[in-house]
Amino acid sequence: MARRCDGDGCGEWAAHGHTVDFCQVDLSGFQPTIALHVALHQPARVLREIEAKRRILARHARDPWPYHDLRDLASPYSDHPDFPART
Repeated sequence: MARRCDGDGCGEWAAHGHTVDFCQVDLSGFQPTIALHVALHQPARVLREIEAKRRILARHARDPWPYHDLRDLASPYSDHPDFPART
């Protein structure tokens, strides 16, 4: 989703009251705090965060010691259907 939204290089989102503004489109009808939350999760930032986490995973792919650290990084996604069950 982030790649689709940022595909044309338009990754700067801004909140203005009940509206989130990005590129040539305004998404309206949000409560102001929700609009701010949406704007803070702009595609460019989300893609940077994903890339950083992938680099961390790649560095520790063969090390047994960071297992708990990596589980902690993944824990916010524990309700996702692809999250592995604890064994």
